[in-house]
This record gives sequence, structure tokens and C-alpha cells, in this order.
Amino acid sequence: DMGLISEAGLAGIADPGAKVVELCHQKEIRVIPHTGASSIILALIGSGLNGQQFTFHGYLPIDLSERRKAIKIMESINRETGYTQIFMETPFRNEKLFDELLKVCHPSTKLCVAREITSEIELVKTLTVKDWRKQKPSLHKRPCVFAIGSLS
Repeated sequence: DMGLISEAGLAGIADPGAKVVELCHQKEIRVIPHTGASSIILALIGSGLNGQQFTFHGYLPIDLSERRKAIKIMESINRETGYTQIFMETPFRNEKLFDELLKVCHPSTKLCVAREITSEIELVKTLTVKDWRKQKPSLHKRPCVFAIGSLS
């Protein structure tokens, strides 16, 4: 018998646990998934953005030019399809990512910041990029999930 637990989120979703589950399938070991809180899904639920159609991108590229390109692509996909684009970053790079989002995205783009979900100091807020430029939340070294979208 074996159990797989993720300290934040769901094992196998933006988590290396998927490799263990894949091995179980290869070895014909029965897999019984159980759910708990998922910061990704909770961010989507709290965002007010399209929850019917969305894409989770995981972590964006570290390279600045590649990250900017990824942001522009996600924004374009959202504008064309309406699909919410969800992504995350390591806590020590959150503020840099947030600054890039404010520089790269169109002012009318909706951006959700979901910080420290389920904690006493959680923040789940969706504003336009233009409005986020007027107020900057503290994100440094705090777990966050971000979403680009349009209100449903």
C-alpha cells in the first residue's frame, strides 16, 4: 500500500506526483484518487472568470523574453476563445511575474491574483490590469496562482 499527498494542492496537478501515479498504472497497482483543496481550482472558483473553459499552464518560463511571449499568447487565447488562462510561479519570483503581467497585458485584461488561499491572510481578487497598476499586493515569497480572463 502507498499514499501520495501534496503539501499544497492536489498530488499530480502541478506536482511531480504524476510520475508516481504513472508508475502505479504501469505496474497495475490500483489507483484511488481522493480530493482535497486545490489552490488552482480554488483560484478559478474565486476569480469570477470563465470556469466552464480554462487552461492550466503550470509555471511560466524563467527567461524574460520567453515569459513575455507566453503571457502574450495566453492573453491572445483568452481574447479569441474566452478560456481562462491559469498559471503559477515560485513564491520568490511572484512579484517579478506580477510586474511583467502589468507591463505586457492590455489595460482592459482581467487578472486574478489568488495569494495564500485557505490561510488567514488569503487574497483572491480580480481586477483589470489598469486597476492593478494603481494598487500592488504583497506577493514576495507568498504562494500565488494567477489567472487571465474575462468576466463570465
